[in-house]
Amino acid sequence: MSKDEVGIAINWASAEGWNPGNYDITPFYEADNNGFFIGLIDNEPVGCISAVSYGRDFGFIGFYIVRPDFRGRGYGLRLWRHAINYMGERNIGLDGVLAQQDNYKKSGFKFAYRNIRFECLAAEDLRIPSSIVSLLNVPFDAVVAYDDSLFPASRPHFLNLWINEPAHICLAVMDDERLAGFGVIRHCQKGFKIGPLFADNPEFAESLFCSLVSHVPNNKHIYLDVPEVNTEAVRLALKYGMVRVFETARMYSKSEPKIEIGKLFGVTSFELG
Repeated sequence: MSKDEVGIAINWASAEGWNPGNYDITPFYEADNNGFFIGLIDNEPVGCISAVSYGRDFGFIGFYIVRPDFRGRGYGLRLWRHAINYMGERNIGLDGVLAQQDNYKKSGFKFAYRNIRFECLAAEDLRIPSSIVSLLNVPFDAVVAYDDSLFPASRPHFLNLWINEPAHICLAVMDDERLAGFGVIRHCQKGFKIGPLFADNPEFAESLFCSLVSHVPNNKHIYLDVPEVNTEAVRLALKYGMVRVFETARMYSKSEPKIEIGKLFGVTSFELG
C-alpha cells in the first residue's frame, strides 16, 4: 500500500466495527511502510492486510480484511500467505477475531490469552493526582525502556510517532522522579480509546485512567482493551462501570513472549500490537 491507501484499510476496519483512531494512518504506516498490503482485481481494492516488522525477531499482523462481496474465493488466503512470507522467521503476534481463530490455529498460531474491549461513558468528578505529568516531559529513553518490558520487541520509532501525534493525549505517572507508567488516549471514529495503559501497580493505573478520561467530554464513549489474564486490569474496568463489547484472541506463531503482563492494563492497538 501507499500511505494514502491505508485509509482504505481504516475505513474497512471501521465497517467491521473495530473502531480505528481518526489519526492512525501516519503512525501505523510509518512504523513499517513496507508492511501494508492491498489486494487488487482490475485495480479495484478487494482486500488488505498489515504485517508490521519490529526488528529482526518480532512482527505483528493486523487489518486482515476482505471486502464482503469478495469473500469465499481464496483472496484472503493469498493475502495471508503474502504477509506470512514478508514476516520471514520472526515470531508473529496477532489479535484474532472469533471468526478467524480456528484458521490461525491451522496456520500454527497458538492461543496466549484473550483481550477484552470494555466500553463506558466519560463522567465528571474524576480525581486527578499530582503525580500525573505530560508524557512529553519524560525523557524518551525512559519511555522506550518501560515499553520494552511490556512489548515483545523494542519499538522506539513507532512510540515516537504515537506519543508525538498532536491529537493524542499522552500522560505519565511518576513515583518520585521515576517513570511508573504511561497512557495514551485518542479520538476514534466512535468515542475515545485508551492505549496503551501501562503502570507498575493498579493504583497508578487507576490514576492514569482517570486522568486520561478527564480530557474527554462528558457522555462520550471510552474504550479500553484489557488482557483478561491481568485480573487487576479487568477489575479496574469494572470499577468504572465498563462493559464488555468485543474480544480477540492474542496468538503467536512461536512461543509466547515473556512480558510483564501484570503491568499491562491496556493494549496499545489490536492492529499493531
